Amino acid sequence: MKLKLAQQGKKRRLFGTDGIRGIANQYPMDGATALRVGQAIGAVLREMPGLDQVVVGKDTRLSGYVIETALTSGICSMGMNVMLVGPLPTPGIAFIANSMRAKGGAMVSASHNPIEYNGIKLFDSAGFKLSDDVELRVEELLFGKELDDMRVPPHLMGKAYRIDDASGRYIQYLKGTFPSELTLEGLKIVIDCANGAGYRVAPMMLRELGAEVISTCVSPNGININKDCGALHPHRMARMVRENKADLGIALDGDADRVIMCDEYGNLVDGDAILAICATHLHERGLLSKATVVGTNMTNLALELLLKERGIKLIRTDVGDRYVMEVMRREGYTLGGETCGHIIFLQHTTCGDGILAALRVLAVMCQERQSLADVAGLFVPFPQLIKNIHVRTRMPFDEIPGFNREIKDLEKELGGKGRYLVRYSGTENIARVMIEAEDEQKVEILVDRLASFIEDKIGMKETPPGEVIEAFPHYPG
Repeated sequence: MKLKLAQQGKKRRLFGTDGIRGIANQYPMDGATALRVGQAIGAVLREMPGLDQVVVGKDTRLSGYVIETALTSGICSMGMNVMLVGPLPTPGIAFIANSMRAKGGAMVSASHNPIEYNGIKLFDSAGFKLSDDVELRVEELLFGKELDDMRVPPHLMGKAYRIDDASGRYIQYLKGTFPSELTLEGLKIVIDCANGAGYRVAPMMLRELGAEVISTCVSPNGININKDCGALHPHRMARMVRENKADLGIALDGDADRVIMCDEYGNLVDGDAILAICATHLHERGLLSKATVVGTNMTNLALELLLKERGIKLIRTDVGDRYVMEVMRREGYTLGGETCGHIIFLQHTTCGDGILAALRVLAVMCQERQSLADVAGLFVPFPQLIKNIHVRTRMPFDEIPGFNREIKDLEKELGGKGRYLVRYSGTENIARVMIEAEDEQKVEILVDRLASFIEDKIGMKETPPGEVIEAFPHYPG
């Protein structure tokens, strides 16, 4: 039976840029909805290539027990078997789904979001995130009437069983991406696992490659994921690197698909810096496909200029590693990523992988016999400031009275020597304002002005003023 796809151009109701996400124990992240999502996934995936099984993993959120169980029940009710792997990084689920010849995979995680959230990310048999058309088909089944008639009879229902060696398989895969002639012997590394999905595999993998590892935030209790730690709060890692006189630090987010690093002095190395390090290294050796890197609209202008000087082209997409991957696959590029630390090495992986990205940087250091400070020194970002504004409505920006006039004034102030981006979060009612320019003082003034304008028009009056969430290149220690 051929998979029936949804009509193209149809607006999605549940799926965002990275699966389904919401407040745990509330629609759509409640058990009842997760059960039905599982049924829709099972119905769609059983028509795809591969064995009749789906890999299901999760991060360390307390709500993961409910969502995982409900999702599994739904999949089994459609005649599909479920392989439960427990807490494992999102890219690990993509890898296991492909290596086990499954029809697909599902990751129960809200990634970098606070503990209140949870989500479901879906992968196909090759380990890539499901296409828009397939996700739309899942939604059609969720909100339509045909799903109940697609359940199998009792004697054909699926089984759920655990894959006990999933972590070991993923570690071996990661180690296989590191040059076999190299080791991490002699390096002291601090790793902050955000009390998330990478809390076991990341420190173990680094130790097996020979590093001296100082691990932190590796004691998840169900409610401490991403809390004042990990890639969202990398200053903890940076402080520990300085205190322990380590060579570098690695900070992952809750599902370990993004990474922020720091050098021996505690200076942070974000996704743009990682792209600069790896792109130039690969290009010098003729290994960068089409001499091109894929970034997003948030990618720092300084990276674009640096790459251009080295004969490398930067292509920008909308924010979201999903869009980066789409362009990479369509055009045959092999390196792309986001400032926030989603880095994709398409010759090694099918999605962003924070641990693998850190390994690629470590490989450059070992091959060049240089410190992280040395290899990262080629990239100096323009001052960039981002502010969050909690909003009561996600009104199109150009429909906000006076917005276009405000933007014209902003462009005049920048004078062609900077960039701005205004967008809504893909998962929360938050507007993000980003401005970058060579003049740091001007950046601060313009961000404050535009954020205040948006907050005055559509902001949640009971929330504090726009919150600074990222500021490059100056991070407090």
